[in-house]
Amino acid sequence: MPKRSAERRRRNKDGVELVRAETAPGVVEWPEPDPGWHAIARDWYLSLAASGQSQFYEPSDVATARYVAEAMSRNLAAGQRFSAQLFAAVSSAMTELLTTEGARRRVRIELERAPAEQDTPAGVTAIADYRAALGA
Repeated sequence: MPKRSAERRRRNKDGVELVRAETAPGVVEWPEPDPGWHAIARDWYLSLAASGQSQFYEPSDVATARYVAEAMSRNLAAGQRFSAQLFAAVSSAMTELLTTEGARRRVRIELERAPAEQDTPAGVTAIADYRAALGA
């Protein structure tokens, strides 16, 4: 898995050029999960919609996510007949949707979680800001 850009020493170009294309304007619509899906598949689908990489998704990616959630749900509902081959296919499709840190790093996408707002006194916040500025 490639390192995050802040961890890399070399900053020179690696010869990879990007091809850019315009997409349809607007926000991609996320349909509600199927009520018949297994709870784990439903949770995965909803977490994918709320994840940072979803800003890069097109309608075809959302359709793929729905299909993967359906396959995941069927495999989980199979009980004793859990299919290793179906699990491998679902796992591969999840990787293509950039659901893991490693998959995102391979395509050079880095997500940074914004710090949570905390109810701290102003003096404590100021001291924390000074420490951050000093690199401590």
